[in-house]
Amino acid sequence: MALREDFESTGNWLFRWRSYLPLIVIAILLAAMPYYKYPGHSENLDHLWEVVCLIISFFGLAIRIFTIGYTPKGTSGRNTKRQVADTLNTTGIYSIVRNPLYLGNFFMGLGIAMFPYLWWLILIYILSFWLYYERIIFAEEAYLRDKFGSEYLNWADSTPVIFPRFTKYRKANLPFSWRNVLKREYNGFFAVICVMFFFETIGEFFAEGKFDFDFGWIVLVGIGFIIWLTLRTLKKYTTLLNVKGR
Repeated sequence: MALREDFESTGNWLFRWRSYLPLIVIAILLAAMPYYKYPGHSENLDHLWEVVCLIISFFGLAIRIFTIGYTPKGTSGRNTKRQVADTLNTTGIYSIVRNPLYLGNFFMGLGIAMFPYLWWLILIYILSFWLYYERIIFAEEAYLRDKFGSEYLNWADSTPVIFPRFTKYRKANLPFSWRNVLKREYNGFFAVICVMFFFETIGEFFAEGKFDFDFGWIVLVGIGFIIWLTLRTLKKYTTLLNVKGR
């Protein structure tokens, strides 16, 4: 098999199973947790570091929210069986970067990878993310190039793959839809909170030799669960979050 076809085949396989990448990251984090330590051996600095990590992950979620809020139906989906793109998104955030959802995913995972305060773990995460998504992006772009031809090539020539070029921003064609965001992103929101709470608890065990459930995290998990359950119920049993054309 020629290298291009091999990259595309591997990318399509990774695209299909991309939802399981977080499980790999979590497994690596679990293996690293015995090395967990408080930043500066200070519990107060540890709490500050947790906030920083949470902000970075939520920054990634915010990128996804900004993307999903403006995209039409049939694009930027969570499909896994095959590539799907009814139209080519070239406005809004897609006018400054070609893969904003993956950029958002990177920061969501980065905040979690930073949590144990181990510099080598962050490097492993960055390298793994790049190698994993490089093939996926290659396969996606091969599909888009075949489907949209010169329209895709012209857009790709002026739009970076992953590092945004803010001077190229063009207003999105559609208005922002919070209902579309709430319908599609509630799982990611709650997953970030749960994963960080889990590793915070495990970290406390390795740092102090005992399980210590931080009250602030318990409150955050409780609020997150209520939001998650509410949105899941609305999505499953009502049409309140449905938006025509989204």
